[in-house]
Amino acid sequence: MGRHSLPDERGTDVPDPRPRARGRTVALTTALVLVVAGGAAAAVGGGVLSFGGSCEDDAVRLDVVAAPDVTPALRAAADHAREKEVTSDGHCIDVHVTARDSYKVADELRAGKGDPEYDVWVPDSDLWVRRVGLGTERTKVSPAGNIASSPVGIAVLPSAAKSLGWPKKTYDWQQLATATLKGDQVRLGAADPARSATGLLALAKLGASARKQGGEEGDTRTAALAKALSTRTTDTDGRLLDTLARDGSAAEQGGPRRNEALILSEQAAFEHNASAARKNSLGLFYPKDGSPRLDYPYTLVADDEMSTDTSRAALRFMAMVSDEDGRKILAERGFRTDPDRPSARLLTAAGARSPQPYAREASEPPSDKEVQEILGMWTITVQSARLSTVVDASESMSQLVPGRAQSRMEVTKSSLARALEGFTDEDEIGLWEFATRLDGARDYRELEPTERLGEHRGGATHRDRLTKAFRALQPVPGGATGLYDTTLAAYKEARSTYVSGKFNALVILTDGANQDPAGISRSSLIAQLKELSEPERPLPVIAIAVGPDADKDEVQQIAAATGGSGHQVDDPAQIHAVILEAIMKAGSNRP
Repeated sequence: MGRHSLPDERGTDVPDPRPRARGRTVALTTALVLVVAGGAAAAVGGGVLSFGGSCEDDAVRLDVVAAPDVTPALRAAADHAREKEVTSDGHCIDVHVTARDSYKVADELRAGKGDPEYDVWVPDSDLWVRRVGLGTERTKVSPAGNIASSPVGIAVLPSAAKSLGWPKKTYDWQQLATATLKGDQVRLGAADPARSATGLLALAKLGASARKQGGEEGDTRTAALAKALSTRTTDTDGRLLDTLARDGSAAEQGGPRRNEALILSEQAAFEHNASAARKNSLGLFYPKDGSPRLDYPYTLVADDEMSTDTSRAALRFMAMVSDEDGRKILAERGFRTDPDRPSARLLTAAGARSPQPYAREASEPPSDKEVQEILGMWTITVQSARLSTVVDASESMSQLVPGRAQSRMEVTKSSLARALEGFTDEDEIGLWEFATRLDGARDYRELEPTERLGEHRGGATHRDRLTKAFRALQPVPGGATGLYDTTLAAYKEARSTYVSGKFNALVILTDGANQDPAGISRSSLIAQLKELSEPERPLPVIAIAVGPDADKDEVQQIAAATGGSGHQVDDPAQIHAVILEAIMKAGSNRP
């Protein structure tokens, strides 16, 4: 297969003129990878591997892509390997490390297109490896161990530290976010959670903290805080420190106020403080409900296609990075190599002070479901959503959900109400219901127009009216599923009322296949949806088949015609999570 050169740190593609001593011919199972890794580590510890001799003629080249923050340490380790002529099976290893944002590599591997031009990937978090695993055409990735860690907290300039009571006062995530996002006394900045593990881990902790304290209002509170945070985000971690106030003052001459606090890793604070003047140095808050950690998984890429020499060289380099010299290189650059016993030097340099809980055990990472939900919430919060929601009101929605004393309609209404809590007042949501001949000859009826949730009219907000309309939904006696005509009519309406700058989508929930023989056919519906779709003004259909009788293939075909996604849930209580997951997926595919 053809290969493409890696982009260098400046974003230009520079082909390497040297021949590559590699080939992907010998398949390795994951079990063999782990055995070789253990053997390599043992060989290093016992001094079995040979050192010295000429490396010019038979070196095994190893290409590594890594998160920008850990790249300098890995390059130093690669230089150390060359200087010491470190070998694997008698061959010197020639390691080349390229910096690339973890989200870009994850998206590339998830798509599974082409043949990656690297053997090892070291992202800053296992979150990205897990994202690759969600792709249906994904490239195989095999994590072999973690080489370092760095907790995530909120770094503050001296002026902000004083006003927040640092270091003596401790906060949980929700309290700290509220203190820095409400008003304009202390400005908090972050990197985009869709592109930054630091931002995503912090947002997940913020959400968990808000739900713990706020009960049913937790999702609404999280969305409100996320909305405030979204106005102060940068595209990537690399640009975040550029938003920090200079000379300790947030007020900039002739410009907007800069941030006095940042969601940052301990290692990033360490690096900043190493070159910052005292008035620009950072102190770190470690929230008392737990600091999530970046964990830097050393990951083999397409190891089932690697040659034996390359796979052994990859594991030899990992073993070297994990030995005493490698740990020293990482620690000198602000990484924790023993999470439970961080060095006093590192902590002091990073801005940790007692009684901040900097040494407590890391909090549990968010689950895949939690990640999808928080990213879905972030997508609709940042972009503001305009969703036309169409709910099946056919008689079959009165059937009881197995294991529950509630009907499909009752559980659906409850799940929709919960989903509504995650939207802000700037989001626009409408509601239709459908069943055969529901409104004269039509199979559908508009219950609430698609308007801002915060819009006041008649003494109530649109959110209030929509909540009331959700509660009033009832199955129609004798009503069948008029899916095709309804979908086409709703899509045309959503297209004619499209609002630029928002995330526009049509959400359809149905518990059965189309049952209206007098309406259009599926092929006609799909053809018309394709014709109505406009790539420059995306309007995906998010179609959810509810219950065991629903046709998943049908909703997938309908949604695919618009660039959307089809899903099936056995329990309507899953609708909330699926909507957020689908929004996140559709949002990430936008041009």
